[in-house]
Amino acid sequence: MNGVLVGSVGNGDGVKVSVLRGAAPGESIGSLADLKHPAAASIINNAGKKFLINLLLAKQALIDYTESCATRLCLRINHMIENIKWLGHGSFVIEGPPIIYIDPWRVVKQVFHPDVILISHEHYDHFSVADISKIRGPETRIISNETIAAQLDGVTVLRPWQSITVERASIKAVPAYSLNSLQHPKEAGGLGFVISLNLYDIYYAGDTQIIPEMERIQPDIAILPIDDNGTLTVEQAAQVVRKMRPRWVIPSNWGTTTEGASSMDAKTLQELVRDYAKVIIPEQTR
Repeated sequence: MNGVLVGSVGNGDGVKVSVLRGAAPGESIGSLADLKHPAAASIINNAGKKFLINLLLAKQALIDYTESCATRLCLRINHMIENIKWLGHGSFVIEGPPIIYIDPWRVVKQVFHPDVILISHEHYDHFSVADISKIRGPETRIISNETIAAQLDGVTVLRPWQSITVERASIKAVPAYSLNSLQHPKEAGGLGFVISLNLYDIYYAGDTQIIPEMERIQPDIAILPIDDNGTLTVEQAAQVVRKMRPRWVIPSNWGTTTEGASSMDAKTLQELVRDYAKVIIPEQTR
């Protein structure tokens, strides 16, 4: 006989039929003597039933496992979104671990020091030495560009497309600048960041307009400026979302009385891209 023996069954009366996988069409699944025995047909029938039951059980186990994985994936996504806290204007904290602050401005002192502080550029509403001093600990790593490093001790400099790993997070610097405004010239070296954490890429665009380098960025979560101050307008932010296709979008540079866009602008973005991504309009956390 050809095929691979995968099991055998018997009826307790000395009759045994071997079950093979890969037998040729029409080939016996047991010896001829076995097949001539009156109990053989019953044994073969029972073996087929057992095989079918085991196959169905295996299929259901695979379905259950797949559904479980999908549920865990959904929970991980929601957990990641919930761990991104908006601190007002362009300031955020990602509650990892590691704990990552981005452009802290008008923040309050915290019990736990951040593991990382990211500074995108030198404008006062994104680079505040006083706010950095409030939250900085002895082990906190500050990551920014050369302009910030010249004004603050202990800064790790990243140039565009360079990466650094801090605990479970990979942090990549990306360009952020204005093509049509003197607010954020390219030569100033402004940065955005792509933070890869828990299997998701979070893009903090920094103060930028639409630039060619965005073609290389495909995040799961995009944090985009909407204040049109040498940065994106609401309509341009919507254009970025339609092209970049993140699953989640969080507007930045809004929500203060003196700087940035308004809550109405954030809601307009939400309406413009509702068929492309989910826009999170968070409550401010301090």
